[in-house]
Amino acid sequence: MKLSGNTILITGGGSGIGRGLAESLHRLGNQVVIAGRRREMLDETTAANPGMQSMVLDIEKRGGVLPFAAEAVGKFPALNVLINNAGIMRAEKLIDPPEDLADAEAIVATNLLGPIRLTAALLPHLKEQASATIMNVTSGLAFVPMVLTPTYCATKAAIHSYTQSLRYQLKKTKIEVLELIPPYVATDLMGGRSDPRAMPLNKFITEVMSILSLQPTPKEICVENVKGLRFAAENGHYDGIFSGLNSSMADIQ
Repeated sequence: MKLSGNTILITGGGSGIGRGLAESLHRLGNQVVIAGRRREMLDETTAANPGMQSMVLDIEKRGGVLPFAAEAVGKFPALNVLINNAGIMRAEKLIDPPEDLADAEAIVATNLLGPIRLTAALLPHLKEQASATIMNVTSGLAFVPMVLTPTYCATKAAIHSYTQSLRYQLKKTKIEVLELIPPYVATDLMGGRSDPRAMPLNKFITEVMSILSLQPTPKEICVENVKGLRFAAENGHYDGIFSGLNSSMADIQ
């Protein structure tokens, strides 16, 4: 992925990993457009980064994706990079589920259907660009699930699989397909901002940008902190890592 001269759309770009990526890419001379459902977060981020643009998008809502994509292409015809970063994470007690399954359905709509819908909506435009990139943000928990957040982990595993298929189907086009696999990063997701066990956001973003600068860019962008999860099965450590990750959660049984 070239690191300058792009027009980049980042969902969930008003906070956390999305904002960190947006600000780093903005500093490199890209036109960055952040999207999210909370206007106040978008405005705060763009105010702190003059020249950055924003658009409101509730990616959970199916009916809003196509009009949003059409508006984005109309406003930013040079758009050539899509970073599917928006996501939600909620604890669930599967042994005693609510009748409406509202949390599970919202997670699936936001984390899985949202990126699929937005990618499909923008793909015709991206195929017309001289070069383009689609980056899907998954999680180390796609490879070793945390049992407290089962639907979140399942959606990230599904996006990992979808990304592999997308990459293969687009292999004869000019669209590069990347997967960013974060570890536990200090963001507001599940209250992790103040958790000392989480990787500091600035350290994570710095390492990610360093990896992105490699040529060719690795298909999977893995900082050192996530490699234990990402390669747990390949390295024969899955059972031990799964047990260690989840041993303190026996009270949800």
